Amino acid sequence: MRLDDFDFALPRDRIAQQPASPRDTAKLLVVEDGISDRQVLDLPDVLQPGDMLVVNETKVIPVRLSGRRGDVAISVTLHTDLGEGRWLAFAKPGRRLREGDRVVFADDFSASVGEKTPDGDVALDFECPTDALFGALEAHGAMPLPPYIRRDGEGRTSDRDNYQTMFAAQRGAIAAPTAGLHFTPGLMDSLAARGIGCTRITLHVGIGTFLPVKAERLEDHRMHAEYGFVSSEAAAAINGARAGGGRIVAVGTTCVRLLESAADESGIVHAFADDTDLFITPGWRFRAVDLMMTNFHLPKSTLFALVCAFAGHDRMLDAYRHAIDSEYRFYSYGDACLLSPEARQA
Repeated sequence: MRLDDFDFALPRDRIAQQPASPRDTAKLLVVEDGISDRQVLDLPDVLQPGDMLVVNETKVIPVRLSGRRGDVAISVTLHTDLGEGRWLAFAKPGRRLREGDRVVFADDFSASVGEKTPDGDVALDFECPTDALFGALEAHGAMPLPPYIRRDGEGRTSDRDNYQTMFAAQRGAIAAPTAGLHFTPGLMDSLAARGIGCTRITLHVGIGTFLPVKAERLEDHRMHAEYGFVSSEAAAAINGARAGGGRIVAVGTTCVRLLESAADESGIVHAFADDTDLFITPGWRFRAVDLMMTNFHLPKSTLFALVCAFAGHDRMLDAYRHAIDSEYRFYSYGDACLLSPEARQA
C-alpha cells in the first residue's frame, strides 16, 4: 500500500501540548459497530468482567541533554545504547562536532565524540559506569518529548511525571508508551472491582518513534528493532484469560506488536525475550489481541497503518474524521480510542 493511503488532514491545534488532568478524564472514542464518545474513566463500564488489560511497564529515560563544546551550545538526544558507556545520539548542531571533541553537560558529566554514522548520528562515549550514567541522566537530563510537543528550552519539570506511565518499572525507553498515560490508581481499582484483570509486559520504545516514514510504499519502510520481554507468568495470565472467555485488551501499539511477536499461529502467547522489528500493516492476521486501546496517531505514520490493519482502513478514517470534528486531542498527550477489529479473524 502507498503511504498516501494513510494521510488525512490534521489541524495543528489538535496536537495536545498537555495531558488531561486527572489523566483518566481524557476522552475515549469507542469504535465498535458504531462509534461513541466516552471518557477513559468509563473503561470499567465499557469492558467486561474477565477481560484482561495488557500494559507496557517500560520506563522512559531522561536522555535529552544540553551541553557545550567550547563556546558552542550542543543539544543531544541519546537513542541507542551500544554498551560500555557508548551511545548513539541525535545532535544539534551535529555538523559542529568532530571526532575527539568533548561535550560537557555538567562539571562532573561529559562525553567524548566518536565517529558519525552515514545518517548523521553521533557516537558519544561516557567515561562512567552504566549505573552512574543513568544517575547522571536523572540529574541532568530531560524527557525526550516528541518535537510536536512544543517546549521552551529543556521543557517543564511536570513532564518528568506527565510523560511516564503509572506502570513504569523497567528502565529502557526513549519514548513513552502513551496509551498507558491515561491510567490512574483509582481507575485500576475500579477495573479490578469489575473483575477486569491486568498483566504487564515490556517493550522498550526506541528510535523508530522519532523517525518519519520516507518510503512511498509501506513495504519499503524498515522498522527499527526494539527489545521486548514477556514473562512466563504474563503469558500464562493472558492465555488463561482468553481460555476463560475474556478478551485481551492491548494498551497501546507497543503491546500489540509485542503480543503478536510472542504469539504462535494459534494465538497462544509464549514467553519472549528478544528484539522485534514487526511491522504490522493491513493484511496482518491478528492472533493475540481482541481489543486495542491507543492514542490518536499522526497521518502517514506506521502507527496509523497499524490501527488501520486492526480496525479497518476506511473505518478508521471515518473515526478520525469524527475525532477531529469533535475536537479530540491527538498524539502523546492526547485522547484515546478503544478499537474492536473490523471483522473477527479466523
